Amino acid sequence: MAYRVTLIRGDGTGPDVVDATVRVLEATGVKFEWDPQPAGEDIMAQYGTPLPQQTLDSLRKTRVGLKGPLTTPIGTGFRSINVAIRKELDLYACLRPCKSFEGVRSLYRNINIVVVRENTEDLYAGVEFQVGSTGAKDLTSLIRREGMNVLDAEHAGFSIKSISELGTRRIVKFAFDYARQYKRKKVTAVTKANIMKFTDGYFYEIARGVAKQYPDIQYDEFLVDATCMRLVMRPEEFDVLVLPNLYGDILSDLCAGLTGGLGIAPGANIGEHCAVFEAVHGSAPRYRGQNKVNPTAMILSGVLMLRHLGETKAADIAERAVVEVVKEGTHVTYDFKPRRDDPTAVGTKEMAEAIAKKVEALKVHA
Repeated sequence: MAYRVTLIRGDGTGPDVVDATVRVLEATGVKFEWDPQPAGEDIMAQYGTPLPQQTLDSLRKTRVGLKGPLTTPIGTGFRSINVAIRKELDLYACLRPCKSFEGVRSLYRNINIVVVRENTEDLYAGVEFQVGSTGAKDLTSLIRREGMNVLDAEHAGFSIKSISELGTRRIVKFAFDYARQYKRKKVTAVTKANIMKFTDGYFYEIARGVAKQYPDIQYDEFLVDATCMRLVMRPEEFDVLVLPNLYGDILSDLCAGLTGGLGIAPGANIGEHCAVFEAVHGSAPRYRGQNKVNPTAMILSGVLMLRHLGETKAADIAERAVVEVVKEGTHVTYDFKPRRDDPTAVGTKEMAEAIAKKVEALKVHA
């Protein structure tokens, strides 16, 4: 059986890292039927939009996508193509595993934290307006009753923070289900509930109810500022973090920094009916077509896709291959080297080829 997967190569360095990932995934022996679809800045002239309807239709049909980094054009009405995909397909859970790799420069060792970020609401819902708009006028009495005089100022803007029961319940349940499936021991909910009691406080209220359904998994809560400090001081205390959208965005990058950066940070955006797997880093247009950038984050996102498809053995082999190639440090891109101008660094294709050959060798002994 071949898995039908929507393939979005993206723009900038996207095609380089996606092609590298396809090479490694196919080396596992798992069969794929790729459905290439356009998205990004490069297709604007042809399609008039960075996100054609045909691409969304393909994702709805295949229910699985492998997506390279995309550049959001300025002035198109899109705040972010990535956000638009998540909203259109209700990909409510952003999964960001952060794990240490030997051979990656970092101040820390043995980091193994999973960040589960709510993807559809909170401040990132984009409900904003300026003073003088109808919405702002309607809020005048409320704002003044709370002791704020901002509406008397000449200029002001507002952004609405939304935390719903549905959004919170399903993201917390996702975190606990993930913890149980992968034998993790603890889920920590992170907010700023001491200040934002009606939103972040509500997140905690719902999370506590969900936690009661998982007596085998420890549940605790930390404020976001305290969590940042503890992650830097004692990251070993954390296991699975579940957070509203904004905090999840920030802390997932912090956790990636603990392990060595976005170059090894995989990502997945998962909903009830579709899942899209993508590297966390940007498209880096200045390196486009130079066969230079690190493909690890994208390859590890492909590993997440294998696990999502139930191809656990193939996923384990592919991940081990990445770990071994990075540890050996011979066939790796420049950012793994002690010096960025190290002449022994290899290109994107060469690193992917080394990982693919390692996969093929590991398959023989599996």
